[in-house]
Amino acid sequence: MTRRRWIADTYSPTTGHPTSAALTGDQALHLARVLRAQPGQIFDIVANGFLHRAEIISVSESEVIFALHEELEADAALPLHLLLAVFKFDHFEWAIEKATELGVARITPILARRTEKHLALAASKRVERWRRIALEASKQARRTDIPQIADPTTLKLALEQEKSPSRILLSETEQSLTLSAALTTAISNSQETDTALAIGPEGGWTPEEMALFTQHQWQHVTLGPRILRAETAAIAAIAIASAHLT
Repeated sequence: MTRRRWIADTYSPTTGHPTSAALTGDQALHLARVLRAQPGQIFDIVANGFLHRAEIISVSESEVIFALHEELEADAALPLHLLLAVFKFDHFEWAIEKATELGVARITPILARRTEKHLALAASKRVERWRRIALEASKQARRTDIPQIADPTTLKLALEQEKSPSRILLSETEQSLTLSAALTTAISNSQETDTALAIGPEGGWTPEEMALFTQHQWQHVTLGPRILRAETAAIAAIAIASAHLT
């Protein structure tokens, strides 16, 4: 039977390989009240990116403390930074959940020109919710890390800060170069696999934004002839990238 896996809220020491960890808040409450956890029970705990077999030392509804034992083998995150234009929040949050399950390392919400004004204004207030969604999806997918969810930012600032050697833009205007072909070429030409992937809002990027991508040397690719919703395009693109980057 597969052991339950939890992601620690705190751990000690705070650098290197921890030797103890704790769950607090809702996680502790669930363990104590719902699962009726007891000292001596064994779970898998992720702390500071390391996966350990762990034994419960003490239990309360506010904190469950574990001693961390042997380190277990764990999969690394997909070396993929998803730049995702903000769109309708229910669809956007579904995309965050599924991108997390598929293993992306980072997600940056982009305030695009065609992001609806009320969504752009409210986006900063939703970030903590998006991070909680990523946490729950990481646990469900048995990840050993949680993707970094950045604060919403403008496209210009995001492109200026992007350092990935491979930078790929899904573009409705590109007709011939596929994402798969672009990744194959990029990986064969470089020892590094870190990749940034940009997905536009409903309605697509504006011509000015497309020019900005070109200025920052992003490669325009297609997913094929069909017009996909933004969240569908994101998941399809991540699945394709996963086949090349793992």
